Amino acid sequence: MFMEDVWVYIISASSFLFLLCLFKLQRSNKRNLPPSPPSLPIIGHLLLIKEPVHRTIQSLSDRYGPVLSLSFGSRSVVVVSSPSTAEECFTRNDIVLANRPRTLSGEIIAYGNTTIGSAPYGPHWRNLRRLTALKILSPHRLAGSLAVRLEEVRLLVKNLYEMATEVAGGSSFAKVEMRSRLQELSFNIIMRMISGKRYFGAAVDAGDTEVARQFREVIREVFELSGTDPGDFLPALRKVVDFKGRERRMVDVAKRSDRILQGMIDEVRSRRKRSESSKRVESKTMIDSMLLEGYSDDIIKGQILTMLAAGTDTSSVTIEWAMSLLLNHPDVLKKAQAELDGVVGRDHLAYEADIYKLPCLQNIINEALRLFPPVPLLVPHESSEDCTIRGFDVPRGTMILVNAWAIQRDPKVWDDPTSFKPERYEGLEGDHAYRLLPFGMGRRSCPGAGLANRVVGLALAALIQCFEWERVGEELMDLSEGTGLTMPKRQPLEAMCKARECMIANVLAQL
Repeated sequence: MFMEDVWVYIISASSFLFLLCLFKLQRSNKRNLPPSPPSLPIIGHLLLIKEPVHRTIQSLSDRYGPVLSLSFGSRSVVVVSSPSTAEECFTRNDIVLANRPRTLSGEIIAYGNTTIGSAPYGPHWRNLRRLTALKILSPHRLAGSLAVRLEEVRLLVKNLYEMATEVAGGSSFAKVEMRSRLQELSFNIIMRMISGKRYFGAAVDAGDTEVARQFREVIREVFELSGTDPGDFLPALRKVVDFKGRERRMVDVAKRSDRILQGMIDEVRSRRKRSESSKRVESKTMIDSMLLEGYSDDIIKGQILTMLAAGTDTSSVTIEWAMSLLLNHPDVLKKAQAELDGVVGRDHLAYEADIYKLPCLQNIINEALRLFPPVPLLVPHESSEDCTIRGFDVPRGTMILVNAWAIQRDPKVWDDPTSFKPERYEGLEGDHAYRLLPFGMGRRSCPGAGLANRVVGLALAALIQCFEWERVGEELMDLSEGTGLTMPKRQPLEAMCKARECMIANVLAQL
């Protein structure tokens, strides 16, 4: 009887959706909608979307144009794949497109879509944006956390030097695995800003390291479950079919995440209570700031989750891609090394202020971000009212996907777009806006771009300045993309590393 009831429900829901599609089709005939591929009833174009999504969507845009209309089940989607169209979205239509689509993962994992990344445009989001921009990631606050970044980069360099010395005696190259080291660097920097504690490395409590390991696993699952979910596009079937158990997994991940995050807040709260003058204690961490401002624990937990999810993998992935590209282009690596020797010298590690005096290094980072943006499809937007994009009608409630990966490889905009050519930015001086948008643009752009640029620049400078690097074998580094929202390398970075003789006495031996 149960299966019969299920089929009755599916048939009824399908009939309702089919009639809804017919109604929408009649309405769409009166509108100038963007071009669209042929679609199936009810499910629309869902069967066309394969991994990696940014490449699949680009192949469709190549055929139908830079503004593409798709139907993901019951949800209308417009894909933007050209710089001029992206500029129109984030200037003339910036407020209209400042909303976020509500998703099941946002409801379950992101505290009812109340985080800065998932909240709809309105007073609550503006309040979180103000807090983030002024109290957490402002230039003044970032200057205050400079010592954290310098120390974590120094510890990364020290770890590599000690390992290379132990394995190869310091006189020859040693094979090193970089992905885990870069992830731990990013995680420690973000966590020290959030809670004031390190979670990886020497002199760290084993319990804290286990908490960090568990939370990194939580973040990995959050990324996996935050992608396109059939239940978001076929809601009529959600209560009947739990697609591959995703909703149950979301609930489990949310519980594990909440338990860890609440522990962090409780620890900071206890530390503040133990202070002799808690009412006058200076707010040093993000959690301190939010507790002082009176935010609820759920809002604070959502902010921590957003900071860790957006700030750890993105920075470490960018450094990993940049190092992989340099290993395939040793001439560029030597050029960057010579620039560091000339500007910074060989008697100390590069300071953060030095990064902006190193155009070759900046160009390398820009080119890595162009070829391998950490979020190839920008976080989806949603139209809050009817609008037009490039002359096409975009109805209210349409999901807007900006394919940053496609824009940054557009042959109409970039010369030899698939090649690694850092010199292409020489003399541009910011002229690449809307052509290079790894952090998004407009109101919903990533507020952590300043922090990410500092972390990537400082870490990459230190790795180039202190070590010689070679590929493990004669073959070029594999630049294949893995799956995931942050587009990691399919193969974790492994390289041969040796301390530079000129850096040992004055720098490496003193760490």
